[in-house]
Amino acid sequence: MRDVIVVPHQADWKEKFEMEKRNLTKLLPDAIIHHIGSTSVKGLAAKPIIDIMIEVPRLESIDDRTEEFSQLDFVGKGENGIPNRRYFYKGEGNERAVHLHIFPYGIDHVIRHIAFRDYLRVHEWEAHQYGELKSRLAKKFPHDMEGYIQGKDHFVKDLEKKALDWHKKNKREGNEDS
Repeated sequence: MRDVIVVPHQADWKEKFEMEKRNLTKLLPDAIIHHIGSTSVKGLAAKPIIDIMIEVPRLESIDDRTEEFSQLDFVGKGENGIPNRRYFYKGEGNERAVHLHIFPYGIDHVIRHIAFRDYLRVHEWEAHQYGELKSRLAKKFPHDMEGYIQGKDHFVKDLEKKALDWHKKNKREGNEDS
């Protein structure tokens, strides 16, 4: 059982991601590795867990490397409820440090995560609102991860729709940074 802990943005989250990325790049040299989730958005309050998304040519190549992930202290959970994903985590209980989401190159889940992250990086006010909501929910549901997740579900789905629309518009216009 994990408690719900949301903290202000930490400057060392980017360094922690980069350290994990170096190790994962050695294991998966043909992968594209992204820092996603709230820890990837400067100024955004978050659970202090680094979310990493990896794009690979074939998921089967990951299934054959479970032992190698284990040597990097990752615990494999298979799809863990999301088709076409391999999920790993590092750390136990409230000491959870990293969530690793692995998908085939460019599938919808990849686009969704990238759009959400990039949208929050550009739209600081909405990122701030999201952080405030997460902080309130963490206080309301300190020992109820499901309550916390349900509490932010509607906000996240609305934000995700805006982010995907924004991403598609910018892609059409050839402007990824707006």
